[in-house]
Amino acid sequence: MFTGIVTSIGTITRAEPRDQGLRLSIDAGMLDLSDVVVGDSIAVNGVCLTVIALHGDRFDVDVSQETIGCTVGLGAPNEVNLEKSLRLSDRLGGHLMSGHVDGVGEVTRFDNAGESFLLAIRAPQELAKYVARKGSITVNGVSLTVNRVAGAEFEINLIPHTLTVTNLKRLKPGSRVNLEVDLVARYIERLQHYGA
Repeated sequence: MFTGIVTSIGTITRAEPRDQGLRLSIDAGMLDLSDVVVGDSIAVNGVCLTVIALHGDRFDVDVSQETIGCTVGLGAPNEVNLEKSLRLSDRLGGHLMSGHVDGVGEVTRFDNAGESFLLAIRAPQELAKYVARKGSITVNGVSLTVNRVAGAEFEINLIPHTLTVTNLKRLKPGSRVNLEVDLVARYIERLQHYGA
């Protein structure tokens, strides 16, 4: 489990094709790896990945073909948002997220809005029902609050701090982003559909 509070911007330095996916080598940036061991989970742009090797300030992960097929931003060297998995004693500053990306959205607007920035994203149609005004959503691993929803498009206000500590500052219209909907919304929908 994760909170969506990004603790470092890292860099994929190598994406090596494997039989069933990719092996990534990631420079952890400011992420403290001193308490990370092989087998731990780290969210990389919102995707829960298992550490398979550690090399000082770098770590390696394998990405399955299934994950590659439902995410973006992992196939080539670039900046990625990083967060270590949640411990039960940690502060929950964002919202609970699993690191299992639900789909890929497309940025439709990214505008300066005075003290903040307006980010508008079009979600896949099948995810739109899970996006609620004042609800939580994860964009590239960042826990955010939805301010407006119209059909499959939703808007978020980003404060300057969020742009400073994440890779969201690189977004522009047409950018594709990993989305994870709120866990609670997913479970409620399942209960309503198959509940007693």
